Amino acid sequence: MSVVRSLARPLLGSSFVVAGLDRLRHADETAQQLSPLLGKAAQALPFQADEKLLARVVGGAQLGAGVLLTLGKLSRLSALVLTMTSTLSAVVEYRSADASTTEGRSHRRSQLLKNISLTGGVLLAAVDTNGRPGVAWRAEHLASAGKKVSQRQLKQADKAVRRAAHNVTGS
Repeated sequence: MSVVRSLARPLLGSSFVVAGLDRLRHADETAQQLSPLLGKAAQALPFQADEKLLARVVGGAQLGAGVLLTLGKLSRLSALVLTMTSTLSAVVEYRSADASTTEGRSHRRSQLLKNISLTGGVLLAAVDTNGRPGVAWRAEHLASAGKKVSQRQLKQADKAVRRAAHNVTGS
């Protein structure tokens, strides 16, 4: 892992670890804040789940994915989870922020920009292949190599058939 990745992942992941811990500690407040979205999610689930449980799940996912990103383990998957949680935070915090005063609107805007920036950071981490080729590149090059091998084998088979046909008709 490069020095930049060794520094950047813990820096990015730390804010999610702290936010996840905060969501878990204050599950009631989190459930209240996320209530409009969690209520719909709870209804869509095939099993009974309350908003407080879902708030804990979101907090736990944020904490776990933040720790994994910080450690550089399953970093692409954890970055995708963090992308979802930061997008959720951006929407919920923007909707629930006080916009009645100039200070409130300013704070609301800064929180939105912070959440959008964090989302961008974890999106970059989600597509970071750590200097190794990604799955799409590997699949493309595997298909290309397979095509070359099959074309070469087809040419060899064609030559062998022509040679055999010539030997049969030429003898």
